[in-house]
Amino acid sequence: MSTLVQSVDWLAIAPPTIAAVVGLVVLVADLFLDEGRKALLGWVSVAGLAVAALTLLPLLDGDRATFCLAGDPHLCSYTADRFTLVIQFLVLGGALLAALLSVTVLEDAKRRIPEGEFWFLLLSSAAGAALLPASRDLATLVVALEVASLPAFALVGMRYGDKRSSEAALKFFLSSVTATTVSLMGISFVYASTGSLYLTQIADRIQHVDGQLHVLAQTGVVLTLVGFAFKTAAVPFHFWVPDTYVGAPLPVAAYLSVVGKAVGFSGLILVTVVALPSYSDVWGPALAALACLTMTVGNVGALRQQATRAYSAVRLLAWSSVGQAGYLLVPIAAAGYSKDAQKAIGSTVAYALMYAAINLGAFAVAALVGRTRTLNRITDYRGLYASNPLAALILAFFLLCLAGLPPGIIGLFAKVTVFSAAVDAGLGWLAVVMAVNVVIALFYYLQWTTVLFRAPEGEPEKQRVPAPLTAAIALSGVLGVALSGAPQLVLRFSETGLF
Repeated sequence: MSTLVQSVDWLAIAPPTIAAVVGLVVLVADLFLDEGRKALLGWVSVAGLAVAALTLLPLLDGDRATFCLAGDPHLCSYTADRFTLVIQFLVLGGALLAALLSVTVLEDAKRRIPEGEFWFLLLSSAAGAALLPASRDLATLVVALEVASLPAFALVGMRYGDKRSSEAALKFFLSSVTATTVSLMGISFVYASTGSLYLTQIADRIQHVDGQLHVLAQTGVVLTLVGFAFKTAAVPFHFWVPDTYVGAPLPVAAYLSVVGKAVGFSGLILVTVVALPSYSDVWGPALAALACLTMTVGNVGALRQQATRAYSAVRLLAWSSVGQAGYLLVPIAAAGYSKDAQKAIGSTVAYALMYAAINLGAFAVAALVGRTRTLNRITDYRGLYASNPLAALILAFFLLCLAGLPPGIIGLFAKVTVFSAAVDAGLGWLAVVMAVNVVIALFYYLQWTTVLFRAPEGEPEKQRVPAPLTAAIALSGVLGVALSGAPQLVLRFSETGLF
């Protein structure tokens, strides 16, 4: 039995572990704090996420691995390589900004959202999301995926007595459970045909599968992809997104739009590029078709939003996030055709970093407007420049980044890297579809931007912006401006160190 005992590299597993431990501390502390002091839980959670993100710094000096198979140090369940660290930075940074937004929203909710449970669920989900990119076997991958997802269902439906919130949570839960079930069946087929759960071992063995098991292996590949396609909100697995984002508290919608996507895309990359490179003739065309469908349906859905409809601003951001998921899928599909899969994957990672900072910032401004205009319609943003010039300018900048227009250089830069990944892989038709979709998206992003600078109807309302909300908007704004000024910072992440 002694050969099965192994040491644990605590530094390597520190980021997800700290998030999980702080979540437990908050849950226990909630039992002993009176109502007046429960705001402390939010700040403890924010500090915990900041510390978890800071523990990534000592890991930059080289790749680490732990929970390795006895007798074979190359087969490990947890690997902290460059790819892992970049995605963990995105996840923990995104969760930190969502937590800052949540501090204000929980205060405004006046105890309609239970604070202890909220922070515990948010930190648990962040811990699962941080574990997923480090997972190098299918069992750990599925556990991480579920730890990231299950608390999210509860977060969506946390508002007491809100039917819309409960309905959104139920829709999200049922569709997610179905996708997970299909994915688990696919993983069991892959395991049955290869006899291994380790991704690198599957990559070797699946090339030499017995002829009788070939169809089983192919079916397993397709079914496994379905679960991750759902998490990324790829069409036709996107139908839960608009209602879930509208029904959830705004910080939770922001969290799902960024961290939820990071989970789905990192899982998709690990399953396709690391575990199943020899089946690129199956997943390459499938992901190219998904990318084409997703960006088109997402942008057309956003284009159809009526400015006067209740929650139209959040719905537009929801449909826009589906369209952006299509762009994120393009380089992963290109990796199936490209000789340099690493470079293609780097384009997805670079785009995801840009999208995370910008989209969280847009949701932060939406949360600010939603404090006084609870229906959060696009028309409610009319004259925002007159009442809050800085918020209006920052939101305009974020929308221009998402559209890929100057001065949002980082948005343009990220789109160009995705274009080049498609063209380099010989997917010219997909690059053309993306170009058409970028033009469609320009229309609704610019339409919203012009509303911000129109003359307000009546006297503009001045309102005090709470410090946590100011910090969230400022952080994402500074990040967006810094990356637009020095887009090469994102390019450095193109080398993901995945192989």
